[in-house]
Amino acid sequence: MANRQKGRCRASRGFTLIELMIVVAIVSILAAIAYPSYQNAIRTARRADAMDAVLSLQNSLEKWRANHVSYAADAGDPDDAYADSIGAQVAAGSVGGHYSLALAGAGPTAYTLTVTAQGSQADDKNCAVDGVINNNMTLTVNAANPGGMKGTVADPTAAGNCWRN
Repeated sequence: MANRQKGRCRASRGFTLIELMIVVAIVSILAAIAYPSYQNAIRTARRADAMDAVLSLQNSLEKWRANHVSYAADAGDPDDAYADSIGAQVAAGSVGGHYSLALAGAGPTAYTLTVTAQGSQADDKNCAVDGVINNNMTLTVNAANPGGMKGTVADPTAAGNCWRN
């Protein structure tokens, strides 16, 4: 009985190098497909943060305008009366700092708000027009354009791809 067991091969335990390489190749292929989708989802979420900051600033500007003769001239300045009267400083950008906000041309009936992409967000290819990335957005609010959504980005189709996704 002892001789029979000596001649038998032991069952191998563990994985062979080939099996491990196949698994690594499969994981690499899946990662190559999933990572760009993940990055696109992150950029879309960052654009949503920028729109949240824009809407917050627009809301604050309209609150100010309801009680005063004109829009606040510089809502992002911590020393501005606008920020003090509301009781909170208006953010000068999106939550993660991926977009900056600039207010210009504020007067009795109009203002222009420009949103500029920062850092890696500036490489967002969903905002490309004819191969040129332009993901800056300008909102001009006046009597002819009370919603401020006309003229976003350089091309309206790019605005649809960039800011409405």
